[in-house]
Amino acid sequence: MQHIIDRFISYVTIDTESDASSDTTPSTAKQWDLANKLVAELKAIGMQEVTIDDKAYIMATLPSNVDHEVPTIGFISHFDTTPDFTGANVNPQIIKNYDGKDIVLNAEQNIILSPSYFKDLLQYKGQTLITTDGTTLLGADDKAGITEIVTAMEFLIKNPDINHGKIRVGFTPDEEIGRGAHHFDVDKFGADWAYTMDGSQIGELEYENFNAAGAKITFKGKSVHPGYAKGKMINSMLIANDFINALPSDETPQETKGYEGFYHVHHLTGSIEETVLELIIRDHNKIKFEKRKEKIEKISRKINKKFAKQFGEDIVIAEIKDQYYNMKEKVVPVKHIVDIAEKAMKELEIKPLIKPIRGGTDGCQLSYMGLPCPNIFAGGHNFHGKYEYVPVESMQKAVDVIVKIAELTSMPNFGLELSKKRK
Repeated sequence: MQHIIDRFISYVTIDTESDASSDTTPSTAKQWDLANKLVAELKAIGMQEVTIDDKAYIMATLPSNVDHEVPTIGFISHFDTTPDFTGANVNPQIIKNYDGKDIVLNAEQNIILSPSYFKDLLQYKGQTLITTDGTTLLGADDKAGITEIVTAMEFLIKNPDINHGKIRVGFTPDEEIGRGAHHFDVDKFGADWAYTMDGSQIGELEYENFNAAGAKITFKGKSVHPGYAKGKMINSMLIANDFINALPSDETPQETKGYEGFYHVHHLTGSIEETVLELIIRDHNKIKFEKRKEKIEKISRKINKKFAKQFGEDIVIAEIKDQYYNMKEKVVPVKHIVDIAEKAMKELEIKPLIKPIRGGTDGCQLSYMGLPCPNIFAGGHNFHGKYEYVPVESMQKAVDVIVKIAELTSMPNFGLELSKKRK
């Protein structure tokens, strides 16, 4: 497993934080640092047709080693990390033979990774964990996925006795800001279907995700000297507060689970004259999703009506943009691609955890672009923050799953019949 550890650390110590305010692709120049490294590494392990385009999308091929027709499958991960928490100067810590007790991430700042709060830790007693030092995220989302795909391809190349069909590999920038699939060339990739290695704990297998939208709400105000403000001042920050209070208090991320949707206020900046509120809207159910967007519009109209005479124009401007949709609609008609992954896990004695994603992956958009793309575990926990960690054994199991899927889809007639079902 040391090979996996070394590869993973070589990736996470490269800062690849994306930036939603940028209009370039990739959104940050530093993402090229890891992208170029990955290209060189894919070539070094023996992958063929290794390409990188002008937007840092990487593709590579492992040719089939069987003489019968089988589907072309793909494995995809992203190399950027979230801008929600710093990914600069990542200093991973390796905890061998974890004893089930508190892990001191940073003694100076008293930052503790504790199983009393993060109960999932107890699943990994006796295993090797890679954690942060308490000051950055780790980047297992999704550098664990990249580690697993590269390692699995290297294993197959070194073990040509293991049968597999043609395998395509794809690595993308900017997934964390919702743009990972925007410039992905599905036709060039040329796979019948693919899997994103972008899930969390071992066993996760997902083909349902949120319908997602982002909303930017601008509140206008009027600034007047506070001593003479009666009947004149309109404080946009207070209007924004009223708007937030009009949202259902029990429909937030911290109050929901499973298939329950939510509104998530994630940024608020303002002054008396203008306040900007940013939130995301999520729901697995398409009808409920549309009603959530209507709720935003309804609250906006109500506030505008209240201030119509005093302000003279709309005081609230709501901009809502859809981001991605539930991939279930595109995957269910070809459900056998999920069944293959489930079979692979069971043959490796991994308990499949088939559940909805409370988020999204590149696979959501790719499924609507013509590449059905369920999501498989990468092994990490507590993504996007200083408590992030990944068990090395989980990464190894993910490698095994990739290899097993490759084997299963290379079986005579088996893979071909499933491919015909899709058509």
